[in-house]
Amino acid sequence: MKMGVELEAARSVVNDKLIFVKVHLPWDVLCTYAEILHIKMPIETNDLPSEQSPLRWFIRCFYPSEDIIHKEQEYFTAPFQKDRLDHFLVQNKDHFFTPSMRSRMANYILSRAVYEPKGKTKFGISKLLDGGVYKAAYPLHDVKKKKYKSESSNERYLLYTEWANPLSFYKMQPLDLIRKYYGEKIGIYFAWLGFYTFMLTLAAAVGLACFIYGYYTRETSTWSKEVCDPQIGGEIFMCPRCDKQCTYWRLNTTCETSQKLSIFDNYATLVFAVFMSIWVTLFLEFWKRYQARLEYEWDTVEFYTQEEQPRPEYEAKCVHERMNPVTQVGKGSRPHTSIALIIVSVVAVIVYRLAVFFAFSVSLHRDIKHIKELEPLTGYVTPQMATTVTASLISFVIIMILNVVYERVAIWITDFELPRTRTDYENSLTLKMFLFQFVNYYSSCIYVAFFKGKVVGYPGQPVYWLGKYRNEECDPGGCLIELTTQLAIIMGGKAIWNNIQEVLWVKNLMFRRCSQQTSEQVLPRWEQDYQLQPVGKLGLFYEYLEMVIQFGFVTLFVASFPLAPLLALVNNLFEIRVDAWKMTTQCRRMVPEKAQDIGAWQAILQGVAILAVVTNAAIIAFTSDMIPRLVYYWSTSMALSTNHTMEGYINNTLSVFKISDFTNFSMPEDEYRDFRYPPGHHEQYKFNIYYWHIIAAKLAFIIVVEHIVYVTKFVLSYAIPDVPERVKEQIKRERHLTQALNLKLKLGNFKPVADKLRPVKAH
Repeated sequence: MKMGVELEAARSVVNDKLIFVKVHLPWDVLCTYAEILHIKMPIETNDLPSEQSPLRWFIRCFYPSEDIIHKEQEYFTAPFQKDRLDHFLVQNKDHFFTPSMRSRMANYILSRAVYEPKGKTKFGISKLLDGGVYKAAYPLHDVKKKKYKSESSNERYLLYTEWANPLSFYKMQPLDLIRKYYGEKIGIYFAWLGFYTFMLTLAAAVGLACFIYGYYTRETSTWSKEVCDPQIGGEIFMCPRCDKQCTYWRLNTTCETSQKLSIFDNYATLVFAVFMSIWVTLFLEFWKRYQARLEYEWDTVEFYTQEEQPRPEYEAKCVHERMNPVTQVGKGSRPHTSIALIIVSVVAVIVYRLAVFFAFSVSLHRDIKHIKELEPLTGYVTPQMATTVTASLISFVIIMILNVVYERVAIWITDFELPRTRTDYENSLTLKMFLFQFVNYYSSCIYVAFFKGKVVGYPGQPVYWLGKYRNEECDPGGCLIELTTQLAIIMGGKAIWNNIQEVLWVKNLMFRRCSQQTSEQVLPRWEQDYQLQPVGKLGLFYEYLEMVIQFGFVTLFVASFPLAPLLALVNNLFEIRVDAWKMTTQCRRMVPEKAQDIGAWQAILQGVAILAVVTNAAIIAFTSDMIPRLVYYWSTSMALSTNHTMEGYINNTLSVFKISDFTNFSMPEDEYRDFRYPPGHHEQYKFNIYYWHIIAAKLAFIIVVEHIVYVTKFVLSYAIPDVPERVKEQIKRERHLTQALNLKLKLGNFKPVADKLRPVKAH
């Protein structure tokens, strides 16, 4: 109240012991803090011609109706100054500052209000909330339903009907209205999510085309035909894949697996992997341009970051401070042990995650053949397929369980570091949570793609872990089909689980049923909002994390699963509307905050994009059979015939093993999948020269593809400017008007002196 705020108390209708304190900011207080916060307000109507797309008649169908959500008038703006009020376009004092601006100013005042419990000076509503003095603090929503003659007077109702409506899934989001109602920080998140979803349409279309191509050409693949041919694959006996329980098997028993593999392991996949490496660059570069336009339109180009107050936890626990050279105020320093703790934790998680997945995979592979209940399904589901699917399902369940554990570990480490401000805390937690979730979600895929089946030895001398556990081998068709299955189950399961969690707000519904004892018309607005779900301290952190993890699936392993962008697109179309419905109907209104960009997530996306080039090149080189087939097509086949052909490729990939070399066995020779010298050779069972040719070709492929893609990414990044030319012109025009305004005011101060001047006649 000493800071000019008007307070009004109201007793709860439902609970007599519950008191609501309503905060009002008079016009004079609004003007004062608008100047303190450097809020930019309109000074002149934008007189630059607007861009008109030649396809505006078609694009209009994908935007909310302008008859319902009116287009915002564009203005040139300048930082508000209380003593120059007449130079700003003030048409109505009640509507000059938007509700989000008012809420932001109120929160700024409350976060700095001083109080003195027991003689100690403290400040901020957050400390009172943490201490239990207040139960909650939140801005008020508009009424939930249309109760005015004009729809435009109820922004929440407009957002509910035009944004949260699932029937509007194909429409663009009303970003200006979202920003106006919730603030720039929430607006920039939905702008990024909408832009990411829009860019996914192109990737999904190309990926679907590659899948259709592979599906219709699966039966024309020469190497797949040889596997299925009774005269070729049916006459090849393969060595057992485990020590005691496994038996010899014919190669043509993997006919169905090889046909499924050819859907994803074909030349179209190679083209799609290169395309996605370029797509991710275009996505990030065009997002920078779109973000620059939003920065200008939302007045965050010259964003003034206010000095944040220390967190209550920091003030309670911090004992060592260092002087800030800028503010000359004590500032806590981060313990040097925190970095080492992060590294040790991440390495431990990697080892643990791989050990769990390896143990489950080995046990499933060993036990699934002895489950009698599955015997009727053996004609439809092979043991390898059953092992892959069940291992992927169990891996998904483990991921969901470990999410909770890793979240607590990340929060514990961040609390141990003791960041000073909320922004420092969020940035520190963002890095740790992403590293832990990266390991949690991607480690099983990395294991299948780059480790499984790579060091297995050969029949008679397999490789054992700890002298006891035989190293796991890939399916007879290779590990690519396993990686595809793993990705499909994890991506699909995660999307379904997340949307179920967001839709079924059981806790909130139970809370509202138990507490709401009267009709909605009787309860005042502030009490209705109190019964809504409270917003977490981290705000949109988990929404960003979910989308960035999905972005990793779409880019890092897309060479093995071209349908990943399509699954992500479908999920995001639901995600946007579910989040909108949740925010407009189920959650309390968030405190509006300024934000210039998506923060630390931008650097994480850049890192994932760079890593995606390496992983996809490595998947094509070492996980798929693309390079061995190309080597055979261009070298070995020419030595056998005058034309390039894939005939004989399958037999070329197999090596002969003499069964008498098994202990206590004396049987004819069988084959196994590898490139080794046959028995009787002076270097029998060692890698042959063809194996080293393929390794050289794989390494050359990775180097060439990486350099081509990285050069292309660099050229695109250089050729596409981060700020559109029109935005640069608007920024220059706005600065010119601001300078002219300042100059006019300065010259106005000298006007009385100028009136006293008299013309002097020259002699």
